[in-house]
Amino acid sequence: MSAAPHVVLGVAGGIAAYKAVEVCRRLTDAGCEVAPVLTEAATHFVAPLTFSALASQPARTSLFGDATDPIPHTRLGQWADAIVVAPATADLLARYASGMANDLLTATLLATRATVVVCPAMHTEMWEHPAVQENLATLARRGVVIVPPGDGRLAGGDAGPGRLAEPGDIVAAVSAVLEAVREGRTPGGPTPRLRDLAGRRVVVSAGGTREPIDPVRFISNRSSGKQGHALARAAYDRGAEVVLVTTTNRPAPPGVTVVRVDTAASMEAAMLEQAASADIVIMAAAVADFRPKAPAEAKLPKADGVPDIVLEPTSDILRELGRRRRAGQVLVGFAAETGEAEERAVAKLEAKGVDLMVANDVTAAGVGFDHDTNAVTILGRDGGRRVVELSSKRQVADAVLDSVAGCLE
Repeated sequence: MSAAPHVVLGVAGGIAAYKAVEVCRRLTDAGCEVAPVLTEAATHFVAPLTFSALASQPARTSLFGDATDPIPHTRLGQWADAIVVAPATADLLARYASGMANDLLTATLLATRATVVVCPAMHTEMWEHPAVQENLATLARRGVVIVPPGDGRLAGGDAGPGRLAEPGDIVAAVSAVLEAVREGRTPGGPTPRLRDLAGRRVVVSAGGTREPIDPVRFISNRSSGKQGHALARAAYDRGAEVVLVTTTNRPAPPGVTVVRVDTAASMEAAMLEQAASADIVIMAAAVADFRPKAPAEAKLPKADGVPDIVLEPTSDILRELGRRRRAGQVLVGFAAETGEAEERAVAKLEAKGVDLMVANDVTAAGVGFDHDTNAVTILGRDGGRRVVELSSKRQVADAVLDSVAGCLE
């Protein structure tokens, strides 16, 4: 590989094309020589001149060359150390998977032996469509690196899975590929971990339980389920069969089996049933520690005054999972604390018989409940300790799964 890595940046025609401008800038700042290639549809969202001003080479859009560059797709394919497509639309993925070469970008993808990184971006319904998932699976089998989309705002005011990964995550994936190429390794995954959980069954819990006071009121907590859902999606992207036991109505990650629950008791029943055949169990849910001992059968009238609510403890689901787990099963707990998070997590690690305990201080800025970011310390039964600074919940999920992979037999 040359001293300055050669990266072809492909841009397909989706609204997320505007983020590719930042990807281009970051790749250039990282010392890469960048050659942008835009589909015709992409030019409706971002002008080629924008990329030409930021990249090392002028942006190209035409399959047909000129006197100075008569066969651009062959030259670019041979020149590249890596190719990244961001955004990769459903149309682009379908054409690439089927071997079509009807524009400069797809022709370049077929004319290269370099590692290709694709970063899907599309509406949720399109992302979850079986055809899209089959095309991605086909590309993954061929060695293409997939940087999965995130969950957030989409075009038209919608929200859900399908949002293009953040530019920093995309550049990190490309950097990992380039590092692997330099070291003579086969690149893989958003980092080299893609599908490292293939053949494994993973069960993840998410969200805060709701313990009824009466038919309309309940005791709960601030958990949004975002971290548990991110773990489920990350595990699926890494090849696992995934069951998500959740209290939330958040959109289910594509390919993941979802079991909806509400109370601690229903979550316990679901988790114990699903964990019996799991290789990995991740208890990310925020389960209520207490519940009303005798929920009222009818709504408590306000006119009757303030009721006396007697609480009783709920079952310790994580401890019971630890007691029942079979040999070789990896068990992960979460400790959401409001002070001395690591010390409390160490105590829980020992008391509940888990392999890993993920600790966070939910009072810290941007951390924990209902944020899109998190910061955690992953503690291992073997004394291992990994600190994950403030990051997206998907990044935290992959860090947790990296630690889980290290525990597998």
